[in-house]
Amino acid sequence: MKLSTTILAATVLAAGSAMAEPVAPGDVQFDEYGAVAESLTGQPGDVENGAVVMKSKSVGNCISCHKVSALDDAPFHGEIGPPLDGVGDRWGEAEIRGIVANAKKTYPGTMMPAYFKVEGFTRPGDAYTGKAPEGPLDPLLTAQQIEDVVAFLVTLKEE
Repeated sequence: MKLSTTILAATVLAAGSAMAEPVAPGDVQFDEYGAVAESLTGQPGDVENGAVVMKSKSVGNCISCHKVSALDDAPFHGEIGPPLDGVGDRWGEAEIRGIVANAKKTYPGTMMPAYFKVEGFTRPGDAYTGKAPEGPLDPLLTAQQIEDVVAFLVTLKEE
């Protein structure tokens, strides 16, 4: 009995750690409308970190294109993309995750960057050098940062 309990516990722990592995950008499963039902990390997103990612010019930089009233402490909100106030009422978590990961799966002609994509680019550049990058590309945001942004966005409800 003790051995069975130990084996069961080890199996559960192994399954849990396997679920905790982040999904690679090329392995993300989008549905026909661009939604991503499964978490990219198996871990819940951090709402506060999601807000930081969205307003940080060196990370997500979302507010350069979108107005987000909840982030009014950050200057210079953009008007290129739609305002994100109330987005948590308009979209479900899976749809928001898909749009943040790769909005082009939902809106093919969008100017929004694909934040969790590493291949299939037309002309990626190496920062501001004017040269093509060498080696494989990293996604603009990590899987956990995507989950953090999703966690923040689902909190944005109509008032």
